Formats: sequence, C-alpha cells, structure tokens
Amino acid sequence: MNLDNIDIQSFLDNLILYDYMLFGGVFVLFILFLILAILLRKRFALALVFVLLSLVTLILGSTIGYIQLHKYLFKNTTKVVSHKKLTFTNAVIINATLTNNSKYNFENCKITVSMFKLTKNRYKNYLFKFKPFKKKSILQYDIQKNEKRNIKIIVEPFTYKKDYNISIKADCKGKLK
Repeated sequence: MNLDNIDIQSFLDNLILYDYMLFGGVFVLFILFLILAILLRKRFALALVFVLLSLVTLILGSTIGYIQLHKYLFKNTTKVVSHKKLTFTNAVIINATLTNNSKYNFENCKITVSMFKLTKNRYKNYLFKFKPFKKKSILQYDIQKNEKRNIKIIVEPFTYKKDYNISIKADCKGKLK
C-alpha cells in the first residue's frame, strides 16, 4: 500500500462534520461576495474586487481552513528521540515519540520521516527542507487521548554518506463524538 498517493474518494470518505461545516461556510461566503458583486455591477472596480475576493475565499478559505481545522482538532507532538546508522546494512533506525495532545482519540496516524541534506550554507539548508532525499511513512492505529507512543522506523536503503537532518511529522485522523 502506497501511503503517499491519496485519492479523492478516500478524502471524501474521511471528512468529518466540522469539515462539512467549514466548506458550507466558505461556500456561503463565496455566494455572498458574488451577490455583492452583482449588486455593485455599476461600480466595475468594486464589483471586480468582490469577484476576486469570492474566488480567493473559495480556494484559499477551504484549503487553509481544512489544514488549520485538522491541526487544531487532531493536535499531536512528534519528537525524534534517537537515530542510528547501521554499520553492516544500508539502513537507519529512528526512534521517536508521538503524543496525542488532542481532546479526541485518533483512529490512525500517518507518521512521515524526512531526511534532508545538511551543509554549512544556511540558505541551502532552508531549500533542502522542501526536497528531502529520503522519506518513509508508517501508520499507527488507535491512539488514545494523552497517550505517548514510542515508534521505531527503519529507513532503507540508506546510502547517503554526508551530514543529514531528520524531521518527523504525524497526520492524524479520528472520529469526533
């Protein structure tokens, strides 16, 4: 199972009540701004501003709203505890922790480890964060409120010889009661 490819059907299947409320509110604002643009059609510049505002609200409001809503509802903390490059095998073992800081239980969490090149140039290091040279994802299930779970991730094959950085993040989902 490839965890990096998410299709539209699985996205729609995993929507919760708050997502529908968010998308409904964004759609109402979109319609409201379009109605204002129609009412102010004699003032072309102002009508154009409302049309653009409605499109920006529809696109950015739903996207950023969804991301921020899920960050708030399914708040978690991840931390790399240790990592060790194995000597006789091309692999790295990463020990990490995942803590559920939310008010809700998580049904599943997709935990992604990314590895970045590391140089002495801080600007290059910033750019390398956007394109990791190695990624690995795993799933964890049934994480209760305030539970702290130890995680071990093995990244292989790992043949990079120079300095590198490791980051870890978790995208958690659950059903709200």
